[in-house]
Amino acid sequence: MKTAHELVERRTGGLIIWRSGSVMVVYRGSNYKRPLKSQTLNGASTPVKGEDGTLFIPDASSPAESDSQGKDLAAQRADVSQLNMQNTEDMTEEELEFNQMLDELGPRFVDWWGTGILPVDADLLPQTIPGYKTPHRVLPTGMRSTLTNAELTNLRKLARNLPCHFALGRNRNHQGLAAAIVKLWEKSLVVKIAVKRGIQNTNNKLMAEEIKNLTGGTLLLRNKFYIVIYRGKDFLPTSVAAVLAEREELTKDIQNMEEQRRNISTAQPPDDGLDGHALAGTLAEFQEAQARWGREVSAKEQEEMKEASSRSEKQKLYRKLEHKLSIAQAKIHRAERLLSKIEASMVLANPCDDQEMITDEEKSVFRRIGLRLKSYLPLGVRGVFDGVIENMHLHWKHREVVKLISKQKTLSFVQETARLLEYESGGILVAIERVPKGYALIFYRGKNYRRPINIRPRNLLTKAKALKRAVAMQRHEALSQHIDQLESNIKQMKLDLGIEDYEEQEEDSSDSENEDGTDVTSASYDEDQDDFDESADEYGDYDDDDEDDEVDR
Repeated sequence: MKTAHELVERRTGGLIIWRSGSVMVVYRGSNYKRPLKSQTLNGASTPVKGEDGTLFIPDASSPAESDSQGKDLAAQRADVSQLNMQNTEDMTEEELEFNQMLDELGPRFVDWWGTGILPVDADLLPQTIPGYKTPHRVLPTGMRSTLTNAELTNLRKLARNLPCHFALGRNRNHQGLAAAIVKLWEKSLVVKIAVKRGIQNTNNKLMAEEIKNLTGGTLLLRNKFYIVIYRGKDFLPTSVAAVLAEREELTKDIQNMEEQRRNISTAQPPDDGLDGHALAGTLAEFQEAQARWGREVSAKEQEEMKEASSRSEKQKLYRKLEHKLSIAQAKIHRAERLLSKIEASMVLANPCDDQEMITDEEKSVFRRIGLRLKSYLPLGVRGVFDGVIENMHLHWKHREVVKLISKQKTLSFVQETARLLEYESGGILVAIERVPKGYALIFYRGKNYRRPINIRPRNLLTKAKALKRAVAMQRHEALSQHIDQLESNIKQMKLDLGIEDYEEQEEDSSDSENEDGTDVTSASYDEDQDDFDESADEYGDYDDDDEDDEVDR
């Protein structure tokens, strides 16, 4: 409505004094004077300037409108251009340049409902142009033809602040408009077309499709008010496109001439005195030389060549597997180190010596009660952490039995989790039952239950650390399976390549040398091992010894 106020006040020269919903009351002013016939554009309902410099529209019921119906279009265009010359006094330098650019494209749409510069009336442009062709396009090397989401957003933001270039009300026959758009694209990245209002059977989809097919641009926006089309990354100005088309035609002519000469030379027999001999660089020349000076390869040599080739491929694959094994071992050492670091902050509680006992009848009753409970505590991938124990105590505040559902697949893991929960919470494990959602763990709080001061234990992991521990354990398990598979593959490759016997001989010789060695050699080995550990620290590897790895495992 703010825009509507500005439009009405600017075109009429009045003042809006009251508005309710879509109804506005406009005061004409104390010094209002009815415009004379000479002040209008031959009586047409177009904006002109009054005495105070404001724009207004004459009354639609004035008799001047009926007098101007017989005027020809040329006189009206002259009056519009004269009006534009009068309005250019208040324009900025950019607006003057934009207005001059639109003057070169075609006649203006004088019944424009918006503010600013009048757009070009696309319906007055020629419907068809004889010999019209889609503009020639060439995409630069290494550039994508499509637009990214960021580029689309930036171009739409650019077009939002631009005034409209054209006003269109016709659905088909837009060759004249397409030629004007191509001319406009030489100075602007996008073209903004306004769909005329009040015209029946206008279809912006048909308009956009035909304009896109005629110009080859990229559609950025289409709705019932505007159509915005980008010129594309492969757009070429008319002069550049003409030069490129001329060069392509010249290249095609040269290629055709070369092909004709080649066909003539192949059709005529050569007169170079080489009858019966093959030309240089051909397959026939190679076959002739092979038959004259070449040596035939026997079947045994071919088999040896194939075996050597397959052996080299297997050796290459063997080295690749060894490299993968070294990387996997480094990763599993890193996972073990992270897991041990996390578990160091987890101090498990010892089982209570004086634990309360319940009878089998009470267990049966508590089991039925727990299975009928609708509320339960889920145990996910994090396992047991401080938040689970806290929620158990919160449940025991209102009821004697709490039900937890674990999604672990193996019963042994579920039993271990149940024992850990029993030790940490101080409750009594009633039953472990299989349910559709997993395994249900039912705990009884006890007859002598007292709520602890800190319901969240400090000796367990937090929620974040429990997730890190679960991820590290999953990584460790996956890497262990991967290493087992790699070791089996390497063992099979050694058997295929015959490396096993050679390595066993090397190990026997190294063992004998170590037995006969002195303390000096052992000391030097220790020094070398220390140097290796220091270098491993520099490159980010783990410097744990084999014994520490076995203890961690």
